[in-house]
Amino acid sequence: DSEPLNIIAQAFAYRETLLRQRINEGAAACMLSHAVGTDLDNIAANMNVRRLVITPATDTREAVTESDTDLRLRTQAAFEGLSVAGPRAAYEYFARSASGNVADARATSPSPAVVVVSVLSTEGDGTASPELLATVTAALSDEDRRPVADRLTVQSAEIVSYRISAKLFFYPGPESEPIQNAAHDALASWLAQQGKIGRDVARSAIMAALHVQGVQRVELTEPATDIVISDTQAARCVSVTLEKGGTDE
Repeated sequence: DSEPLNIIAQAFAYRETLLRQRINEGAAACMLSHAVGTDLDNIAANMNVRRLVITPATDTREAVTESDTDLRLRTQAAFEGLSVAGPRAAYEYFARSASGNVADARATSPSPAVVVVSVLSTEGDGTASPELLATVTAALSDEDRRPVADRLTVQSAEIVSYRISAKLFFYPGPESEPIQNAAHDALASWLAQQGKIGRDVARSAIMAALHVQGVQRVELTEPATDIVISDTQAARCVSVTLEKGGTDE
């Protein structure tokens, strides 16, 4: 390593690595699927989509804005908003874009010319407030967005509460606490993605989330059966109880 030619070659190789990394990062910043932060804002601006503000800034606190994941999903759906024929996806896009407090929206048509838009809120247990429903209704009632013949109803999604109770059995090892914490974190990540309108709660999915490395077996007590969620409902887990079942060998 003390050879001068080796040192020079390593320096050039390191510089080339940095250059290639910068090129890769620059290319990723131009892709909707990979862009984050202001790069994502710029891509969304090409679709006339702006990041929503959830909580305005104050003198002592910065503004809370829409996450990259939510902005990316709305940008993907931006083309749906070009239609004025009243397709379901267009109603859902404009509902999600009405306020930063809209966590999810689902449009259904129970009968011809009748449109029901169910709204899930980011606040509280997910029940949309009258103020939020009024905001979404105003956004969807614009004459450039809603067909004249459509009779529109905007309502809060019905919240279906449930509990998760499970016992974890571990492979023999020195400690089970870190494994249980990892299982809890994995379940929390799954729950964060699951809390949308119309998504069923499957026991198999819960057990799969809890089956992190080190967990040999999962006994799921609650929910006792799969929970079927309609297009006007959203499931919400109100408590998680994980017990240690020891080793199973």
